Amino acid sequence: MDDVLFHLHVFHLFKVAVTGWKLIGFLGVFLFTARWFVQAYATKKMKRVTVPMMFWYLSVAGSVLQLAYFVWGKNDSVGIMNTAFPMLVSVYNVVAHLRYHKPEVISPGGPEET
Repeated sequence: MDDVLFHLHVFHLFKVAVTGWKLIGFLGVFLFTARWFVQAYATKKMKRVTVPMMFWYLSVAGSVLQLAYFVWGKNDSVGIMNTAFPMLVSVYNVVAHLRYHKPEVISPGGPEET
């Protein structure tokens, strides 16, 4: 996966060689960033600050992909530490939610339809 797949030209100054591992890393960054858009959308829709479960799912998925990139693609200990510890918080929140969350009951005309 270290073979160069294509070159990405950035601002005519930089030429970035994109490998399979970099694609995995870029996808991880995209998912990790997308969680903030999900959170902002949920906050706007609910008209109060809220953190939906999709935020945590995107956090875990993005962290796993970034961690894979830093472990096998780049072998970067700073990136591993920077990704691994926050990922533990995200995994904890997902596990806690799945363990203690009551199933949602959606009824016609309920608050989720307003």
